[in-house]
Amino acid sequence: MGPEGVRHRTVEVAHGVRLHVAEAGPEDGPAVLLVHGFPDLWYGWRHQMAALAARGFRAVAPDLRGYGDSDVPPAKDSYTTFHLVGDLVALIADLGQPQVFVAGHDWGANVAWQLCLLRPDLVRALVNLSVAYHPRRSEGTPLQAIRAFCGEDHYMCRFQDPGVAEAEFALYDHRYKFKAILGMRKAAPIILSKGKTFFESLDSDGTLPAWLSEEDISYYAEKFEKTGFTGGLNFYRCLDLNWELSAPWTGAPIKVPTKFIVGDLDLTYNTPGVKDYIHKGGFKENVPNLEDVVILEGVGHFLNQEKPNEVSEHICEFFSKF
Repeated sequence: MGPEGVRHRTVEVAHGVRLHVAEAGPEDGPAVLLVHGFPDLWYGWRHQMAALAARGFRAVAPDLRGYGDSDVPPAKDSYTTFHLVGDLVALIADLGQPQVFVAGHDWGANVAWQLCLLRPDLVRALVNLSVAYHPRRSEGTPLQAIRAFCGEDHYMCRFQDPGVAEAEFALYDHRYKFKAILGMRKAAPIILSKGKTFFESLDSDGTLPAWLSEEDISYYAEKFEKTGFTGGLNFYRCLDLNWELSAPWTGAPIKVPTKFIVGDLDLTYNTPGVKDYIHKGGFKENVPNLEDVVILEGVGHFLNQEKPNEVSEHICEFFSKF
């Protein structure tokens, strides 16, 4: 199952960790590394892979550690951004090109920001979706900031205790879960009401969005049936550990040429303070080579799937400049 013209292979990126990697396009084309978020897979980039391949790029989309057909390390602390960036650095080395283009979405955008912060020498240009860059601040941890802005019942806070979110997720059929998550439209952070599960707190009833097929849902359901959600949830459980380990980069800007795209219904864009940060100079101050910010009207969080042609054109157009 999967799009035509996609090649699949496995790359060892760390001791005992092998990533499944999907590729499309000419192997000697400029490489574009596509980094997915939660709860997603390489498959979330299928439309962009086809568009990039048609333009002569080599599209490379891994399942991150903990996801899909990649390995799932058992330890919670094996999912820091340093581990994730290390995996991408090893994958880039395997590609045999001195630099790559990078696009990230959701958690993948976070990882892409950190790749650009830690190894800017490897990245020609960046297009990130949904999640803006916020440099590390010394005043407090990420979870402290989330609690201050959104309260203790923000979903990231509720994901912290191992096993709790997994038990909630296990109450629902995999197909329902992905229809509900991919179809969420509420322009607000996800706050879990007392006594309600993550899925009961979404504004989605599990109806299949028009931009997805039952085959798409089947692919997600099959892969998460195998791995479960613990690997992806562990990304959230390392938020404060990431902050602790990244003290040397406090306040550091990202200087890679960048384009940023977000839907105006995206929960991230509608988190308190984010719109002002993006539009009133804070974002540009921290990403001085931010060349463009694109707001897609009437579009939710999974914009690369909801508006595949528009997002693909933005990515191809930006990378073709370099």
